[in-house]
Amino acid sequence: MSGNERREKILHILRGSTGPVSGTELSKTLDVSRQVIVQDIALLRANGTDILSTHTGYIVSKKQLVRHVVKVIHTDAEVEEELDLIVDLGGIIEDVFVYHKAYGVVKAPMNIRSRKDVKAFIEKIASGKSSLLMHTTSGYHYHTIVADSEESFAQIFEALQNRGFLAPLQDYEPINFWEESSK
Repeated sequence: MSGNERREKILHILRGSTGPVSGTELSKTLDVSRQVIVQDIALLRANGTDILSTHTGYIVSKKQLVRHVVKVIHTDAEVEEELDLIVDLGGIIEDVFVYHKAYGVVKAPMNIRSRKDVKAFIEKIASGKSSLLMHTTSGYHYHTIVADSEESFAQIFEALQNRGFLAPLQDYEPINFWEESSK
């Protein structure tokens, strides 16, 4: 069984359970070590699955997270402000990507959930020789944002719009991400 298949099986078990499922029980059922289960749970969480840890085991949260893509543009000096704005309103910046006319979509995971994560990202960019992905497309880029409700996402969207960070889609862009992610 591959790692992806195992993680799907973990989700199936957790969603089908009426109560918490212990890591030991999962490891026995899937014939892997407890450490593998812990790593799989971490990967599932990093991919946006809301898994709660209790003293008796794991539970998948019943609340349904929403995920939308926004196109933004701003200066290098405004990166921290943009990311802080999103996390301050409860959003998670899942990734950043650009739509490059020659290369197509170039994407990088971010998983930024707090101001602490924002600060670490800003420090990493400042201390290295790498530059922001948005530089390849004249500042235009996209973020997949995860929020706990449509109302929370609407607040984030409105704040980005009010700050002037949202950018219009162009004819050559392959999809209206806002409409597609709402379906």
